[in-house]
Amino acid sequence: MKHRFVVLSVLVFATLALAQTKSSAPAGKSPVSKTAAGKISPDALRAHVRFLSDDLLEGRGTATRGHEIAAKYVASEFESMGLKPGGDDGTFFQRVPFRQAIVEPTHSSVVITGNDSAQTLRFEDDYLSTGDYLRTDTTAQGPIVFVGFGITAPELNHDDYKGVDVKDKIVAVFPGAPAKWESTQRAYYSSTYLKGQSAAKHGAIGVITLWDPEIEKRASWPRMIRQTRLPALRTLAQKGQPLDTFPELHGAIIMSLAKGRELFKAANRDLDQAYKDAEADNGKSFDLPFTANIHLLTEHKETSSPNVVAILPGSDPKLKNEYIVLSAHLDHLGIGTPVKGDSIYNGAYDNASGSAALIEIARAFSKLPVHPKRSLIFLNDTGEEKGLQGAYYFAFNPTVPIEKIVGNINMDELNSFFPLKDVVGFGAEHTSMKADLDAAAKAVGFKVSPDPFPEETIFIRSDQFPFVRRGIPAIFVTPGLNSSDPKIDSHAIYEEWLKNRYHSPQDDMSQPFDWKEGARLADVDFLIAQRVANAPQPPHWNKGDFFGQKFGKGAAAAK
Repeated sequence: MKHRFVVLSVLVFATLALAQTKSSAPAGKSPVSKTAAGKISPDALRAHVRFLSDDLLEGRGTATRGHEIAAKYVASEFESMGLKPGGDDGTFFQRVPFRQAIVEPTHSSVVITGNDSAQTLRFEDDYLSTGDYLRTDTTAQGPIVFVGFGITAPELNHDDYKGVDVKDKIVAVFPGAPAKWESTQRAYYSSTYLKGQSAAKHGAIGVITLWDPEIEKRASWPRMIRQTRLPALRTLAQKGQPLDTFPELHGAIIMSLAKGRELFKAANRDLDQAYKDAEADNGKSFDLPFTANIHLLTEHKETSSPNVVAILPGSDPKLKNEYIVLSAHLDHLGIGTPVKGDSIYNGAYDNASGSAALIEIARAFSKLPVHPKRSLIFLNDTGEEKGLQGAYYFAFNPTVPIEKIVGNINMDELNSFFPLKDVVGFGAEHTSMKADLDAAAKAVGFKVSPDPFPEETIFIRSDQFPFVRRGIPAIFVTPGLNSSDPKIDSHAIYEEWLKNRYHSPQDDMSQPFDWKEGARLADVDFLIAQRVANAPQPPHWNKGDFFGQKFGKGAAAAK
């Protein structure tokens, strides 16, 4: 999960419930164990995380040797449980094809012309780009038009393109969406693919993303530089084409906050005020008195990386033909810019923890005397850190019929720094799985809290969202921010982790882990999966739900 960090390409630990038993639960309801006595040893979780985050695996970067080792480790664990291969050609692996884009900054340039002068921007100091996934040499030249968040949302009476003409021009947009919108609607309209799609539909030829003051607080420009120095990958998920690319757009960059403020000031505008107006859903789009010439030279390389896919067949003669996908990403950032003398981004919490949970949840289900009625797919995917790429590839190229996948339960970053009081269920309010979350959390002893960071648009930034785009109800359960110990300043601990360890080499085994709390978190996911897999009816979108209407059965929206 991309906590407090916007990436260019774009958004629990486990112990288990008691074995299934016969129940006299009312029709339409699936039983939940009254106790969630852990079936998984915290030691087993720790052992998985210790291996997967070891320096030997070199940070498990997508399409690297370290990730290949990790994938073989997870596949061998699944095979030892008697799970069935769910990948390609009777294996546990689904090979995901990627195109790597390597921008060549010395041969690329961005020039801003206006006020009788031309200014050449400096790569990394003033702007960043991963290059172009479709062309090795591309240019976008045209007037700049500021379009707020770059969102067109008729159902919310919002259109940032109203009153401006952007045909053959370059749009300047802020990340995000208006603050007053409902959390997951805000997340949906913050997605970079939707903003790119909207820009292309309105005739734009390029996009400048403006680093805004709120983003700068959460993810400083130097940190963004470190991120973009890592390999940029895009899966060839849609008929061999890079995912979510738009041929109409010939140039895309991110402009630093300092340079954006300078640009607006030269136009007698205030960037900070423009952002406040956009946040309040009261912004106005306008022409900027400048022309941009974005020239990008990009090297392309073809590579691949495996998803690990295993299947536990269901026990019901009919319902076993329906599948619930339990997912967690296996990749992290690999080797990057050194921080405090360490260049290996181990990814212990992100997401060796979720991968460990996935393994042990699978083991617990495999040991049940009677398997769940529906079949379970355990997907340990690649490329999440590159923009959910492995999950997108599986969602658009599933190894079982897409219409037979009826639900997704995702696990990412099971942060267990302290005794926990609550959990958060991203996406739960949109589907029938809200009842499953409530029952599971209650059984384990957790409260369910609302999204604590709506501005982070987390719902679109982990591997459940590709399934949502395919019309599949999905839920993503994370630990809450409240400790059951009132003496602990849990918010301060979490903020410290975000600032000093998240997406850094310091996310390793040297940091605090409460393995018993991690086990309790995973109980919630296990119990949700148990209920959903045994329910008479599959999960469904709530009537009139925003995402159900966008992507559900019969929806006309592009997916």
